[in-house]
Amino acid sequence: MSATVTQATAKRFRRQSPKKLSLILGSPRKRPPTLVYSVDETPPLPVRLTLAFQHVLAMSVGWIYVVVAVNAIGGTPAQAQSLIRMSMVASGIATILQAGFGIVGSGYLCPASCSLTFLAPSILAARAGGFPLLFGMTAISGIFTGLVSRFIRRLRWLFPPDVTGLIVSIVGIQLVALGVPRFLGYSGPGTAVAAGSVWVGITTLAAMVAATVWGRGKLKLFPMVIALVIGFVSSLAFGIVTWAQLRAQLAQPVFGFPHRAATGISFNATLLIPFILIALAATLKTVGDLTLCQKMNDVEWKRTDMKSVSGGVLANSIGTFISGVIGGVAQNTASASIGLSLATSATSRSLLLPTGLIAIGLAFFPVLAALFSCMPVPVMGAVLVYTACFLVLGGLQVLTTRMLDARRILAVGIALVFGLSVEMAPGLYRDVPEFLRPMFASSAAVATVLVVLLNILFRIGVKKRSGFEIAPADDNLDKITGFMEEQGAAWGMRRDVVSRATDAIYEFVTNASSLQLQSPSVRINTVFDEYHLDVELSYEGMPVELADEAPSLDAIASGKGIAALSGYIIRQYSDRVKVKQEGDTCTVFLHFEH
Repeated sequence: MSATVTQATAKRFRRQSPKKLSLILGSPRKRPPTLVYSVDETPPLPVRLTLAFQHVLAMSVGWIYVVVAVNAIGGTPAQAQSLIRMSMVASGIATILQAGFGIVGSGYLCPASCSLTFLAPSILAARAGGFPLLFGMTAISGIFTGLVSRFIRRLRWLFPPDVTGLIVSIVGIQLVALGVPRFLGYSGPGTAVAAGSVWVGITTLAAMVAATVWGRGKLKLFPMVIALVIGFVSSLAFGIVTWAQLRAQLAQPVFGFPHRAATGISFNATLLIPFILIALAATLKTVGDLTLCQKMNDVEWKRTDMKSVSGGVLANSIGTFISGVIGGVAQNTASASIGLSLATSATSRSLLLPTGLIAIGLAFFPVLAALFSCMPVPVMGAVLVYTACFLVLGGLQVLTTRMLDARRILAVGIALVFGLSVEMAPGLYRDVPEFLRPMFASSAAVATVLVVLLNILFRIGVKKRSGFEIAPADDNLDKITGFMEEQGAAWGMRRDVVSRATDAIYEFVTNASSLQLQSPSVRINTVFDEYHLDVELSYEGMPVELADEAPSLDAIASGKGIAALSGYIIRQYSDRVKVKQEGDTCTVFLHFEH
């Protein structure tokens, strides 16, 4: 063994071993330094209440969908208010449950609100059988997604980061389609952009940006509260909202029990297919939202924790079922709220209880709920644009945590293109069969279904086993690196797993001369699935000893400890190792968790 190899090995060990060792041994969630309050931390009570109020503001985006649905079926404002108030109760319950109670809840700050994903089938049900049918099909959806939540942990291979990242990004893009017209005061073809609305929108957005970018201390935590005050003041100044309108809203009763828009509950078997398909799309959206929540709270995030996702989906399912029973609409994770968490760097799950209680309380205080319902349109548009920025970029960050080959690029790209087509050409899919129409009613639904189906399709024919032979006497770093990079891209491996496997193989081959090889080459085989990478190193020669402890510096300096150091480093790179001998052939098995 040359002095050059000895020095290189020792240097590589000193530089990389601690990092690799931490990856092997695993560690609890590592708090990102950018967070003001992480998921396990509890802010002071006044801060908690103010942050919770902001999340209720973000949740109120979902109330827009209720108004749209009621208008689409020719309902009255009173019916819309009844649906909103009953849905508030369900949203509050689902939000509180997300904190984690046994098998229910994700344990992350991920409030629930009325679901845009369910908008199209909700309109379809209300037109076919009125509000009772809407309530019945909503309850059925909650039962179905609750059942799905129980075995979703076995389907992790369906939700790689490129899929969940795209879903989060497309939801953000969908918020752009909702927010920008409101920001500009644009109400549809044939109408002009309202100058007053533009100024109100710019002022409100500027207030949030200033608080987020240049704010100091607690000021940075409350961009939406600051923007709401400035937005209302500027709306009054530009005549977007008048004092008469505010007085009319404040004239409502201070307290009152919410009531159903219609009595009864009914079901229709012909609507099961659209509701089940949309329920699956909503479940995938929840997976994406919770994946982003997990990544926000762990600087060393590697993969989606499906146990947490299972609990989160079940919490939403309970909220949706309760909403259907009491007379509300379907519930899902409030993506705007997740964008707010990213913006404020406050992700404490202790906010879930006050947020849920405020949402429930609003349902019993019509005068307070009315203040939310009269939020100026450009102010709401500015809030949507603000949160969309964080969702789009947050989703892209999740998407790019895996190496992307042509298969994954096409799966994501095709889904993204056709998802965007819904927003760019709204009437494009109006002639699809009616029972499938809900799937083409939103960009998120189209993109979600397509990316999952294409991900399944493109897995066909992907070689999961590959190998090559290598001569230890040669300089093999480029060959090993090229092989592992190629397989990593083809299989969508995490970059750190590719790096660790490359280093372990190179370390073995570089120090193979100490094994008294009887063959001129080492056979390297790799086997991969979504969960594990296994590397087999086969050769004819002496069994290798992979030391559990590092040799002393004196042993390394003398050259006697090089083989032991090499074995120790290989053990640290790998999650599990095993050496097996059959006749003259020895095989070293290296296992890497993915």
